[in-house]
Amino acid sequence: MKILIVEDEAGIVQFLKQGLEEEGYHVSAALNGLTGLELYKKSNFDLILLDWMLPGMNGLELCKTIRLNDSEIPIIFLTAKDTIQETIEGLKSGANDYIKKPFSFEELLERIKIHFRNKNQNEMLTIGAIKINLLLHQVTIDGNVASLTHREFELLSYLFKNKGKVCTRTQIIKDVWDIHFDYDTGVIDVFMNSIRKKLNIKKEDDIIKTIRGIGYIANEIQ
Repeated sequence: MKILIVEDEAGIVQFLKQGLEEEGYHVSAALNGLTGLELYKKSNFDLILLDWMLPGMNGLELCKTIRLNDSEIPIIFLTAKDTIQETIEGLKSGANDYIKKPFSFEELLERIKIHFRNKNQNEMLTIGAIKINLLLHQVTIDGNVASLTHREFELLSYLFKNKGKVCTRTQIIKDVWDIHFDYDTGVIDVFMNSIRKKLNIKKEDDIIKTIRGIGYIANEIQ
């Protein structure tokens, strides 16, 4: 799971990043709202931890901006704003949760787990006869379970989550493999060939198309 922290206090960022990475999460961070928005646009995050008082663009504005295009991603405010009216304002902006500073890391961790659990319980990705159950980590085609490896499952889920959008090989290697340096993206084609074979998808089928020289796209089929 990938978490974005948008917080202008470097000490808090370091504390959160270290703790969350020790729990197995992939963490990116921004020290101002505008950088946070750019990071959000460039990657596929699963949850956002957001401060209110930020330079460039405050947390309230950032939350509203993200909600214009994304109604699903969990957003948790971490803020010293602690009046009832401010809490209501934060939730009305589109946040899913509101934790007042100072806070317990253990409490934050449990809140994160709850939001991930709720998110997964509500997510079933479907295109045609192929269904992906994110909670059970299971792929079926025509009701039959397909035996995909962990990396194949992550790659297929990524394409399904971004259906209708061209996913470049560079984006895939960064978001699925979590590699942020020059790397042979040809490995993606190897995994894609294996997925197609296991799901009986031909290269010419529209459900997952190869965009030559660029990447892949998953399409809704009629």
